[in-house]
Amino acid sequence: MKLTVTDQYVRQMSLKEEAASLPNQFPYTLPVIQNLGELSFHPNVTYIIGENGMGKSTLLEALAVALGFNPEGGSKNFTFSSYESHSELHELVRIVRSGNRPKDGYFFRAETFYNVATYIEELDRGGGGRRIIDSYGGKSLHEQSHGEAFFAAFMERFGGKGLYILDEPEAALSPIRQLSMLARIDELVEQGSQFIISTHAPLLMAYPDAKIFQLDAEGIDEVQLEQTQHYSIMKQFFEDRGRLLHHLFQR
Repeated sequence: MKLTVTDQYVRQMSLKEEAASLPNQFPYTLPVIQNLGELSFHPNVTYIIGENGMGKSTLLEALAVALGFNPEGGSKNFTFSSYESHSELHELVRIVRSGNRPKDGYFFRAETFYNVATYIEELDRGGGGRRIIDSYGGKSLHEQSHGEAFFAAFMERFGGKGLYILDEPEAALSPIRQLSMLARIDELVEQGSQFIISTHAPLLMAYPDAKIFQLDAEGIDEVQLEQTQHYSIMKQFFEDRGRLLHHLFQR
């Protein structure tokens, strides 16, 4: 059964009072952090979108770490660290939750999923019980293509009644696989899951009735899919590709 506003796992994200005077350095100077206010999440699917450098990954990282996930991704019992690069922003974040707690959870980061795969293999080499890789379909993630490994996590590891925070999950997925992922998201939503997703992919943004927050130089605004820059550019490209390319290649 789908979650509602009364029982969604994560309701809201904001900055604590002590963040009133933020340090004059990255990531605190990002417009999205300066103008965060109270970010209210959809009970089922929320998208965080925007151009490169607007702070999508930084925002999701702070949310995930504040909720107890490993900065490089994985489930909450993953404690490895390949390179300490995350900020201390999570210490200034206030999370509002309901009394309902997820039975499953995962922080998926496209850029560090290789590190997650390596950590899984290291743990499984230690023996002592059921292999972790079995919950990803049983085949080494390093022995699959990047896209297949991503998809194994979505299809096999995510079990429902979960909170799933995904940072650019489309990075290695073909358009067909992105549509398949939409179908998988719907299955998991129907099983009581909540998704918070950072993405550049208009196909992946198309989940019905989802919230879309667009980050730009002014801060953050809630928009409809058709109002996003991503959708507008793709629509223009496919409707009048010749004209767009003419302007791009003009010397």
